[in-house]
Amino acid sequence: MNIKELKELIDLMKNADISELEIEKGGVKVKLKKGHSFIAPAVSAAEIPMPQAIDKEAAAAKAERSVFPSTEEEKGLVTVASPIVGTFYRAPAPDAKPYVEVGDIVKKGQVLCLVEAMKLMNEIESELNGKISAILVDNGHPVEYGEALFKVEPVEDL
Repeated sequence: MNIKELKELIDLMKNADISELEIEKGGVKVKLKKGHSFIAPAVSAAEIPMPQAIDKEAAAAKAERSVFPSTEEEKGLVTVASPIVGTFYRAPAPDAKPYVEVGDIVKKGQVLCLVEAMKLMNEIESELNGKISAILVDNGHPVEYGEALFKVEPVEDL
């Protein structure tokens, strides 16, 4: 089968009400189909990822990051959550001092950390006057929208 014959077959399919054509000539098999279809590649069972065993420490850390207080001592604490998806940074540069530490007193509008998203550094500011009770994310780790970053104990007289 040559190119001219293939072109004739394609023209035949274009002009006729045929959606599929299969021809074998001289040991060459040609199959033509009209339209666009997607055929998913075959995947063997060995290639399918299996669920991993639950890591109790990771589950405890995730629970600790919960937005809602879980113990009596956490009641009254305010959670500062990430407003965007990105990478959490405690300091403005790798060799710089962190913006805040546990126990620091912060004022409304003070920068607590950075969240990098698409190469843009977004300053996360405190929404209240208070004392940093907990830093819930490790430096350089990814954070999700709404993920708890800090626990802050409100302080009225600053």
